[in-house]
Amino acid sequence: MGASKSSNAARRFGAIDIGSNAVRLLIKDIEWSKKGRLKESSVAYYRVPLRLGSKVFDSGRLAESSIDRLAKVMQSFKLLMEVQGVERYRACATSAVRTAENSSEVCAAVKAASGVEIDLIAGKEEADLILSNFKNNKWNDRPNLLCIDVGGGSTELSVLKHGSCVARKSFKLGTVRVLNDVVDPNEWKRIEQFILNEVDPKELVVVGTGGNINRYHKVARIKKHKPLPLEVLEKWVERIAQVPVDERSEIFGLKHNRADVIVPAGVIYRSIMKMSKACEIYVPKVGLSDGIILKLAQLERTAE
Repeated sequence: MGASKSSNAARRFGAIDIGSNAVRLLIKDIEWSKKGRLKESSVAYYRVPLRLGSKVFDSGRLAESSIDRLAKVMQSFKLLMEVQGVERYRACATSAVRTAENSSEVCAAVKAASGVEIDLIAGKEEADLILSNFKNNKWNDRPNLLCIDVGGGSTELSVLKHGSCVARKSFKLGTVRVLNDVVDPNEWKRIEQFILNEVDPKELVVVGTGGNINRYHKVARIKKHKPLPLEVLEKWVERIAQVPVDERSEIFGLKHNRADVIVPAGVIYRSIMKMSKACEIYVPKVGLSDGIILKLAQLERTAE
């Protein structure tokens, strides 16, 4: 974590999400009202598609070249945060780095090169940080909520009852793992068993987080607060799958580094929705980075 001083009423925070497919930096201004209500506004967002998971899921380790690239990205992010006046930040690594055999070496190299200290967070903390985005809003009142977060290396499922998490589990199933054909077939059975044991289909509301479900919601031209119907999601998964990867960016407006992962992501969301008997999925467009910043802001407010 890092800190500096600011005289503004709003405090500026940063979050670095080191994922299996991409590394992201989110910068936000956070302000608390006298009544304790949160006001937040995005300042900047940067995304670098390092695809760290491709190496880790194949060999179990991050190659020297990947470590060097990650260190350079962290150097850049550190400078960007300094220029933007970020007062406090946290860098979190998820599935790819946390499962790498040389994760300690990776963290040490990055810290030596950039001064950025990486926290290797487990699937439980990752899910908790994502879920923190649903506190004190309309999702907090839902009696039966299933959150699906699909990343490059893992999928987190969380069940909430009236705002309280009653079950959560991280599965080694992600878009990069699917592309690299390194998914244990039994992982789907574990997901099915979790849903059977923990998810009640009655009055179930499903929420999806992650860049790929955000993109499906956008290409389907669904209004911001409206859910994405399962049949529409299925249509777009099939439609995109029929187009060669190198043509998807031009046809669908996808970033080149998302063109290959978007189909396996859609299959994962679609399959889990079917298992849970859900016919639609809400897409609030928040994720791990938002949760990291929210947690930092809450900790700082508590300490004041």
